[in-house]
Amino acid sequence: MTEITAISEQPSSTPGTDRDSAGRRLSSRPGSPLPTWGLIATKHLELRKRRGLLVAVIVLTLAAPVLVLGLRLLFHAVDPKSYAPAGSPSIFAILCNLLAEFGFIAAAAVGATAGTTDLTEGVFRHLVVTGRSRVALYLARIPAGLAIVLPLVAVAFAMICLVTSYAGAPPGTSVNFDGVSIPVQLDKTQLETWLLAHPAQAQAALGTGPGPASAGASLVRHQINTLYGDYVAAEPAVLNPAINEMAKIGGWLELEVGVGFVVGLGLGSLLGQRTVTLVLMIALEIIVTPILAGHVIPYFLDGQRIDVGVALDQLRPAGLAGTVGGGGPAGLFGGRGVLAIPPMPTWAMITVVAGWIAGWSVMGAWRMATRDA
Repeated sequence: MTEITAISEQPSSTPGTDRDSAGRRLSSRPGSPLPTWGLIATKHLELRKRRGLLVAVIVLTLAAPVLVLGLRLLFHAVDPKSYAPAGSPSIFAILCNLLAEFGFIAAAAVGATAGTTDLTEGVFRHLVVTGRSRVALYLARIPAGLAIVLPLVAVAFAMICLVTSYAGAPPGTSVNFDGVSIPVQLDKTQLETWLLAHPAQAQAALGTGPGPASAGASLVRHQINTLYGDYVAAEPAVLNPAINEMAKIGGWLELEVGVGFVVGLGLGSLLGQRTVTLVLMIALEIIVTPILAGHVIPYFLDGQRIDVGVALDQLRPAGLAGTVGGGGPAGLFGGRGVLAIPPMPTWAMITVVAGWIAGWSVMGAWRMATRDA
């Protein structure tokens, strides 16, 4: 009689639902490919308990902004006459670009760890025995890992923005363009009008030297697109980014980090080796992508554009755009970034980024679903 009573007290599930007879949501759905909140939270806790990994990620994302801005704030507070204010457009661009590089590597490390720890620690067999979907086991790692890296990048970027906005130098009023001071915030028509009104400065900017004013005016009209592109590329060095530009930069940084995590997770799941995965991701970020983005390889231009780093560099907002290879007119997303190769169409750029995210996710989930337990 006691045994029957104990069995009757166990909550039973309603067929075809994920709730028990009392209306409470079950903790997991073994056959569903969608991860439950409990599965995501468990994987998130496992990653957070890895103190070495967490320390490395914090150092990669927060160390540079804290050290650089902290020292600049301290020096300026002690001796404001000798040391410039902590924030400046150039410091903003340098720290954001460093955050993009180190954030990508940190995210790749978290992704590689999330994709390989169950194998290296020998618990993958026990997870499979529970009856949970292997696809759900893989998908649970995506929000669990992103919940670690994305907030850290957001904190670091918020720190950079606050110091630049409230502890920075006053914005400049002119751009030093090939030794010529040109007022800032001119559109293309205004720039052309200013150059035509100052023929000597126009000739210096064009590098033609003294000559007839009519010839200089004709050359200005012919070269105005190139001149305006170079002018726009040089302008961020003297102007603090506007709020909407900071928002675009923040979104781009989160995308860069998110792509690094997803690719690291998929590659780690595919290879099953965390060290090899991390080495390949670092090589992609600091060796392969700079080579492909900085040099035109004959007969291989389309192959260069397949690299997700090249697509993300083209997506880089104008506030961080470099002048490598010459500037170009601002496009849909704000500029050419640091590319020294002809930019790809917008649809191709979006396709490359989306393809890497979806492709590596599918390959990682497929490898986990077919791996021997």
